[in-house]
Amino acid sequence: MRVARFLGWKEFVVAFIVMAFAASLPNLFIGISSALQKIPQLSFGDIAGNNLVALTIAVALAAFFSRGGLPAESRTVQTTSIFTMVGAILPLILVLDGTLSRIEGLLLIIFFVFYIFWLFSKKERFTKIYNTHKVPLLKEFRTFIKDLGKVALGIVLLVGAAQGIIISAQFFAVSFNLSIVLIGLLITGFGSALPEIYFAVVSAKKGESWMILGDLMGAVIVPATLVLGIVALIHPIKIIDFTPLAIARFFLIISAIFFLFFVRTGRLITKKEAFFLLGIYILFILVEILAR
Repeated sequence: MRVARFLGWKEFVVAFIVMAFAASLPNLFIGISSALQKIPQLSFGDIAGNNLVALTIAVALAAFFSRGGLPAESRTVQTTSIFTMVGAILPLILVLDGTLSRIEGLLLIIFFVFYIFWLFSKKERFTKIYNTHKVPLLKEFRTFIKDLGKVALGIVLLVGAAQGIIISAQFFAVSFNLSIVLIGLLITGFGSALPEIYFAVVSAKKGESWMILGDLMGAVIVPATLVLGIVALIHPIKIIDFTPLAIARFFLIISAIFFLFFVRTGRLITKKEAFFLLGIYILFILVEILAR
């Protein structure tokens, strides 16, 4: 919040840029590590699982802990919800032939750049005037630097945790003879989404509801486009076993469509709608288990 006030940016934009980028670093680290180890399928499953959790569990918990649901009144939030749905579904469409090539990875990065250009192309989309008491500029700048330092420390911890996730994922895949895509969907995807869940719940409790959707939408767009694009550029992603991904693809598309619908109807995500989104994830887990 202090970073937002210092920069004169909307809380939504700061949450999207700062929190979503920071929380996507585990996805990036997992993606680069898995690509270098020639198992980029782990990254694809990780990001698909992360997006599914962000659009269902994280949104639902935030709505539960918020006072009156999650508001989505601004035009920026409304338009970003469309980018979020497209960003979540686009990789699933591109990989229909079994491969996410380097050219397709580049297309994902271009999509991300286009959104960032749109977000910052008009001043009213990202700026905000705060009515706060005046603080000496030097003191305000020092506080700003300290806050950036805290964010940087959090990023370092997230990157370290991501390395542990890679090791654990390989252990589970070998020990239980599971597909690396399934490990990404069920284990690393959920693990890498924990920062978004925690941030969403804490923000909801503090009444900073505008921060939540910025973080969650960014947590879907950044990994699904920028991160997955980078991974595909390093090593094209080939999906051999489509069974776990086919199930996840269906539920991810459903959750993305309903998320968009809930944001744009009533411009508010209510607790009832949150229960519905949570039900989608529970049903996904049950179907994946039964499919085994």
